[in-house]
Amino acid sequence: MPRHRSTVLLFAPLVAGTLLAPAHANVQQAQAASAVTATPESDVPVQSTVSVSAVRSSNRIDRQAYDVKGDSASTNDTIADTLNKVPSVAVDPDGNVTLRGRSNVQILIDGKPSAMMQGENRAAALNALPAADLESVEVINNPGAQFGNEGGGGPIINLVMRRERTPGSFGVVNANKGTEGRFNASTFGSYTGGRLSVQGALFGRRDSRGSSGETTRDRIDPASGAVASSVQTSQSVNDTDSAGFNGSLTYNLGEKDVISAKAGFSASSQDGLSSERYRGADASGAVESEYQRSTVRDTNNRSYNLSVGLDHKGDKPGEIFKTDLRLSGSNVEGDIRFANDYAVRPINAPEPLTRQDNLNQSRIIDFTGDYERPGESGVLKLGYKVARNSSVIDTRFLDIDPGTLFESPNAARTNRFELVDTTLALYGTYQMRLGEKWGVLGGLRTEYTDLDMDQVTTGIKAGNHYLEAIPSAFLTYDLSDTTALRLSYAHRIRRPGASDLNPFVIYRDELNVSSGNPDLKPTGSDSLELGVETKLGNIETNVRLYARRDTDLISERRYFVSDTVLLTTRENSGSSSSGGLEFTFSGRVTPKLTINASGNIGYSEQSVLGNANDDKRSATSIAGRARFSYQFDPANSLQLVLNAQGKTLFGEGYRQPTRTADLNYRRKLSDALSLVVNINDVFDSQKSESITETDRLREYSIRRQDGRLVYVGLSYRFGSFGGGRGPRGPGFGPPGGGMGPGPR
Repeated sequence: MPRHRSTVLLFAPLVAGTLLAPAHANVQQAQAASAVTATPESDVPVQSTVSVSAVRSSNRIDRQAYDVKGDSASTNDTIADTLNKVPSVAVDPDGNVTLRGRSNVQILIDGKPSAMMQGENRAAALNALPAADLESVEVINNPGAQFGNEGGGGPIINLVMRRERTPGSFGVVNANKGTEGRFNASTFGSYTGGRLSVQGALFGRRDSRGSSGETTRDRIDPASGAVASSVQTSQSVNDTDSAGFNGSLTYNLGEKDVISAKAGFSASSQDGLSSERYRGADASGAVESEYQRSTVRDTNNRSYNLSVGLDHKGDKPGEIFKTDLRLSGSNVEGDIRFANDYAVRPINAPEPLTRQDNLNQSRIIDFTGDYERPGESGVLKLGYKVARNSSVIDTRFLDIDPGTLFESPNAARTNRFELVDTTLALYGTYQMRLGEKWGVLGGLRTEYTDLDMDQVTTGIKAGNHYLEAIPSAFLTYDLSDTTALRLSYAHRIRRPGASDLNPFVIYRDELNVSSGNPDLKPTGSDSLELGVETKLGNIETNVRLYARRDTDLISERRYFVSDTVLLTTRENSGSSSSGGLEFTFSGRVTPKLTINASGNIGYSEQSVLGNANDDKRSATSIAGRARFSYQFDPANSLQLVLNAQGKTLFGEGYRQPTRTADLNYRRKLSDALSLVVNINDVFDSQKSESITETDRLREYSIRRQDGRLVYVGLSYRFGSFGGGRGPRGPGFGPPGGGMGPGPR
């Protein structure tokens, strides 16, 4: 063997990549995959069925797929909990999602956008929907041309919902009781017979979370250097009840056509109580304000989705056309009552009693079509999209007379903003083999976007529109039967959302207000990734080098609008660069022990907002996860998950590292019934720390939430399942329990 090849093969088992090599279209396989059976293929955008000369995990050319069905904690977890176990994904206690430190993450459901996963609705959905409804999680760091840019425009996390379409009937019921009144339950059932397949799920959850926080803020006079300080401390508790359902039906009309329909609804209500204490002093140390505020919150969230689709098989082998129409919406209503008890009343302080009504609405109409045709040399895919996304942000602030309790509108804090985002898009991709070892997938997407903004309260209307060409490319090379190199590039844009564009100043609390910026431009992002993937025995190994550059970056900018009140707004703030090394290792190291490890060593640099010298701030961040699954005997298993997130940057500062640990025990009581015990945040270490440093502002903020949560539950299964595959067992990832990219 030549020396250079032996060196490559020695290095390859230590590293792995993200992307599955595209292979030439196999006509017989394509025909079989496209043939309409009792149940159709998922409507998640897919590449055509291909044959691969090498046997390796079924990562697809543009994404990594993580099979989450085997996670024994899924019978209790929410989707947010499960995402926190996926490599390089992090979800904080407020439902904010990051991927490799990036916050503009787009979350899709079965490959399509949904109103419940956009804006302020996302956090409530992620913390309510049960993980038991998930089939897999797909991470798409460099999205191809078939993916649009609405709802984030950055990397994509695709939630593939559970599907059970083998002939017969199947059902499962999960119920868990937690500490301090917490409870959750879910059920899933399916039936497939003849031309018809039906499945559905129900869930309910009650949760209670407390938190405490402290913020120390220094206001700096840039001319004299004088510093005025303030301190805000808080205590809060929130009780949340949520419930929902989803269902789907598919029907085979004949040899060429399959129709499908889906529907879902979820609702949650949250009751919150909090107490904040404020104390502020001027540069000489004299107290300017000191008071306590009590807050009562009542929030209701409603989300729905409806869709109909048609899959039509063409006359040529592997030829297929898919089209669907989707409607989704969400409605978040909040009633917040404030009571201020002043010891030292600040200038321009509000009335002791006030109330705020909030309404956030989102509606999406999405009509798409995808045409796929294998040829002799490759696979052609074309598609279109017509979408309309409408958003409403309505805030009413009321002053209450302490004597009569009469409510009068506060015009300075009352506002209604409406945004209509219309998108027209066309895309095309072509996938082919170049010889036996090379594969390529290239694509181009063209998007036209029209924005109509209406500041209803002030009567100001504005609009904007732009046309973008969005290319992507994927290249693969097979080093051996088990090892491949992957190279990918994608250009994306992040369009600002309704809250980013609304210019009206919205009240948050006595020290903080926020507003958007209607002059924001989209952020452009270029990302490049090189990886190696291999399999050595039972161990799957992936290593990926990545780099990204963002221009016209949309960042938070904060400045004082009075001596004590800080305004948070948005602006395009130059550029940012980042890169790093991501790895995953997963496999069974002994007959009883499975270890899944992942990590990310990243470097980021971006412009510092609020800095007169246009300085850059940089950070090196190390994040890692490790999952240890031990099968004592056929009836007993234990799972420990360790999670660490490194330092991350934002426009004016950075967030400190975090660490947590989760424990799960499962005992099989019978073939159908299992006992499950979950302990989340074993060491009660969950907290969020952020530090802001600019020419005019220094701030340290820490927030701690109820961390350690204990649940005990039962999972009962009945009917047939997966053609006799048996129930879900412990593990997370591909078959065999590894936390690596699993098959779809």
